[in-house]
Amino acid sequence: MKNTSLFRPFNLKSLNMKNRIVMAPMTRSFSPNGVPTTEVATYYQKRAEGGVGLILSEGTVIDRPSSSNDGNIPHFYGTDALNGWKNVIDSVHASGGQMAPQIWHMGVMNNHASGWLPPVPFEGPSGLNHPGFNNGRTMTDSDIADTIAAFGKAAADAKRLGFDTVEIHGAHGYLIDQFFWEGTNQRTDIYGGKTLSERTRFAVEVIKEVRKQVGEDFAIIFRMSQFKPTAYDYKLAKTPQEMEAWLNPLSDAGVDIFHCSQRRFWEPEFEGSDLNFAGWAKKLSGKATITVGSVGLSGDFFGSFAGESSEPRSLDELIRRLDRGDFDLVAVGRPILADPFWVQKIKEGHQDDLRMFTKEALGKLVIE
Repeated sequence: MKNTSLFRPFNLKSLNMKNRIVMAPMTRSFSPNGVPTTEVATYYQKRAEGGVGLILSEGTVIDRPSSSNDGNIPHFYGTDALNGWKNVIDSVHASGGQMAPQIWHMGVMNNHASGWLPPVPFEGPSGLNHPGFNNGRTMTDSDIADTIAAFGKAAADAKRLGFDTVEIHGAHGYLIDQFFWEGTNQRTDIYGGKTLSERTRFAVEVIKEVRKQVGEDFAIIFRMSQFKPTAYDYKLAKTPQEMEAWLNPLSDAGVDIFHCSQRRFWEPEFEGSDLNFAGWAKKLSGKATITVGSVGLSGDFFGSFAGESSEPRSLDELIRRLDRGDFDLVAVGRPILADPFWVQKIKEGHQDDLRMFTKEALGKLVIE
């Protein structure tokens, strides 16, 4: 495998990756009171040792009172949390890795099963988490301005701490995605609108502020999804034309890489072409893209949350599409969560040593 396209270097602005493999961001609630521990640092360091080209952190929330629904989700603000992240990035660099924090605002959420609640109500474009479900309040103009500033501050802190790039979480039904979706954005002001392109305004302003804070030479990744956690078959952009109208404002605002989340990377996005989401995004925007979705495993990640296990799966189809130029980078989630040395084993041809993924891996930080 070491001679395949998976192991070619990739360079873009502040990124200098030794291969095309990205560790996908996966929520790990192991940061008490929002502060990442030394065990969290070890968890990421082991992935760097294992040969991952770029590590994307778990979602880490920005400085808004209700940006999280879980007290053990890491913060990307405050002295203690940022000191914890400094320890993480220094450990990753010491092991030859590169890393981005994924900066995040969860928006209007369901209450957490633990009973933990933020000090103030959840906030979103219209107080909705999904159509018909109101569990928060509608953001005011000043809330929106403060949130945009908080995204920018988090990105500036990421660069100051020594991270190699930053990813903005704009997918999976969280705050930015709640602005994209007509089911959760019922605003009649400049942040609403009947078309998807109109509803990009909040994301565009977030990206512009992040770009302003990090400068032109720092790579910005934007994670996006067509589906919603409450509607897995939903498509925000129902045609290539709608997707182009969605992507172009984000691209013009400063996105360098689109991270295109889908359940199964091999599934075509639109009829008449076998291009997946990342393939279409690259074709339409001209920007670099990351594909993700059940890479290296037999089952998708929604099944894993229901307790399903997954067996290792061939990478031949992935490499065929990468060789064809459909996308530039490949994000791998559960295999790397369960095995810090998955990349090394793939590179050296030790497929027989690959671990299957089980639900138990979700409940701990696997470091060996």
